[in-house]
Amino acid sequence: MSHRKGRSGPTASSAELFGEELRFAREAAGLTQEDLGRLLHCDRTVITKSEGGKRKFPVELLEEADKALRTGGLLARLYERVDWHADIEHPDWFQRYAELEAEAVAVRVFQYARINGLLQCEDYARAVFATGRAQNNPEALEERVTARLARQDRFLTDEGPLLMVLLHESALYTVFGGSGVMRVQMEHLLAVGERSTVLIQVVPFDCGIVMLPPTSMFLLEMPDGKEWVYSESLYRGHFSDAPSVVSEHRRDYDLVRGSALSVVESRALIAEVMEEYRHEEYRAQRSGLAEEQLQRGKRRRVRRGGPRIPRPRAGA
Repeated sequence: MSHRKGRSGPTASSAELFGEELRFAREAAGLTQEDLGRLLHCDRTVITKSEGGKRKFPVELLEEADKALRTGGLLARLYERVDWHADIEHPDWFQRYAELEAEAVAVRVFQYARINGLLQCEDYARAVFATGRAQNNPEALEERVTARLARQDRFLTDEGPLLMVLLHESALYTVFGGSGVMRVQMEHLLAVGERSTVLIQVVPFDCGIVMLPPTSMFLLEMPDGKEWVYSESLYRGHFSDAPSVVSEHRRDYDLVRGSALSVVESRALIAEVMEEYRHEEYRAQRSGLAEEQLQRGKRRRVRRGGPRIPRPRAGA
């Protein structure tokens, strides 16, 4: 789900209204954004994005902000009334893609190493983000998960846009969160793949293509017929709408799809992988139970210090 662009008036989002009040209070106090940032010991960009409704204001700064701006607790009261989940901003480098995706009438994806974000279940998405930069920030992690799931809403409805995903087989076997999470994720793929607007095909390791695309790729078709190509490198997004570039990537995509398993074959493989994770999960549970029983047995066999002194039984 893309962030709503800033606007004033009765249609503004609750996060934007909070931002407007923050800006009004700051200006009334005669402070610049940089001044307020120094008082709150945070970067100026935190203030800038909060005032624009583009990010959740840090809850740990609320009390200090109310004191610095002499708002009498107004900011804290407003904060509790904001639907922050509806206004979470994606990372800056991804924001533009999210905005295009929110308007696209068709999205075509070729994905390596992990399940595409539009097809991720909640536990899998959380496990993915837990391996990244948000792993030491629980609040940021949950924001990322919420934002990712929100993006799926328009695609997982009966009237949703066309979503065609070519998953490289490596995406099925790259484990995030353990076998239990992976089993649930495979079940989710089978469920969403039943929708008429969602096509999922697996590109096997031995697909026969000498040179696969070097990275995952995304092709977005817009309502006006314009097409965009998107790819990612480390914490960066790359866009192009140049006809020659789009044409080249469409050709690559079609070649890959031609070597992918059919939808029926792909479902069969996903179901097979799901059972593999189920068995692995069962073995892990059994192993854990056996280890627990072993530890209990050891504890029972430990002799306590000192001699055992028989105690007379009642009635003896």
